[in-house]
Amino acid sequence: MEKKPFLPDLKQWIAKGPSEAELPQRVRSAISKQQDQAEMMVGWIQLSVVLIFGTLYLISPKTFNEDASFEPVPWALSIYFVLTVIRLIWGHLRRLPDWSLVISICFDMGLLMVLIWSFHIQYGQPPSFYLKAPTLLYVFIFIAMRALRFESWLVMAAGGIAAAGWGTMILYVITADPLNTMITRDYVTYMTSNAILLGAEFDKIISILLVTGIMALALRRGRALLVRSVIEQQAAQRLSRFFDKGVARQIAGGEEHLVAGQGQSREAAILNLDMRGFTRLAEQRDPDEVMELLAEYQQRMVPVLQRHGGSIDKFMGDGIMATFGAAQPSQSYAADALAALCEALGEADVWSRERQERGLDTPQVNGAVTHGRIVFGAVGDENRLEITVIGDAVNLSAKLEKHNKNEGARGLALASTYEIACQQGFAPEAEIVKLQNRQVAGVAGTTDLVKLA
Repeated sequence: MEKKPFLPDLKQWIAKGPSEAELPQRVRSAISKQQDQAEMMVGWIQLSVVLIFGTLYLISPKTFNEDASFEPVPWALSIYFVLTVIRLIWGHLRRLPDWSLVISICFDMGLLMVLIWSFHIQYGQPPSFYLKAPTLLYVFIFIAMRALRFESWLVMAAGGIAAAGWGTMILYVITADPLNTMITRDYVTYMTSNAILLGAEFDKIISILLVTGIMALALRRGRALLVRSVIEQQAAQRLSRFFDKGVARQIAGGEEHLVAGQGQSREAAILNLDMRGFTRLAEQRDPDEVMELLAEYQQRMVPVLQRHGGSIDKFMGDGIMATFGAAQPSQSYAADALAALCEALGEADVWSRERQERGLDTPQVNGAVTHGRIVFGAVGDENRLEITVIGDAVNLSAKLEKHNKNEGARGLALASTYEIACQQGFAPEAEIVKLQNRQVAGVAGTTDLVKLA
């Protein structure tokens, strides 16, 4: 029987939290992609840092002796520059492994410590001289760079290596000259000479560790928000496959929790599309052939409706119902709906010719548009909700679509809808035929219509 480790995986616990391993692979992949992009950003920042260091070194006065056989700064900067370029190329080609990130942190801190260490040689001073260099503040830049990945363990690694590096620098000062450790207990002497005050140096290490710990804690909380954000983004993308994009945005980004019984009332247009004779054709054809026809039909019609601002409310077999101005208020709902219907009928003609050239059947596509006051909201219970549109215009649009056959038409609209659409900027490209006092099945009284050519 395999024994479980007594201690948890510290890196997993610190960086990701115990529940992140249970996330779906698609969510983990999305997070990894963002981290890879952040790592490339870190590489460019590193390149900027080495260029800044190099520029400062070139313009600063040099105090090395002319007979000095070795100047560490140019070598350190050159090696770091080459490694940074290699890292950028590597990161562009493939994902950087964790061990390479740790090595990169070591080079960051190593470069900084070598530069600080070289100051006492450059200026001909005892080693304690470099302990007062303000260049140590760059440590916090290197630590902060690691926060871009939202992984606490990298920040802690950077802070730990920096603290260990500075501790090594202190140890070097104390042991460089066994006869004179340069240690003092007097603060004034420390500030006005090359003497060192151990308490002051330990304060620097403690500050590095405290900043590291605070950043690691903040990142742990920030990563939880990152994970939640990625999950919600993925959920919105998946919702958009089941709902119209506008509806999906409302569900995923709404300030209030969506519950049944809440609705909004507004003026909107309703468009219904249907294939005439589809039911009879479906009975005579192979199921795969029927579903292929239906998929082609929806793939041709849906983009047209959405291009004009339509929200797909539902698919009803071969029927498509779209709303204009329901999910989001619109000042041109009627004009958009009629423009969408005209283009959809034209697209249906193109699609029909293409299928005929392939020797395939294509039922004729009909459509109808109405408008009116509708209620847009959620129905169902706490376990299952459905976004729906309710109103006389919804029912009338479906009835009007079926009335196409009686009028020998492919596209019908209420005369009042057509008038409002014209006021909103709709300009028909073909002749519009007015049909007055028409009796529509299921509608009391007579109705004035327009026939779209």
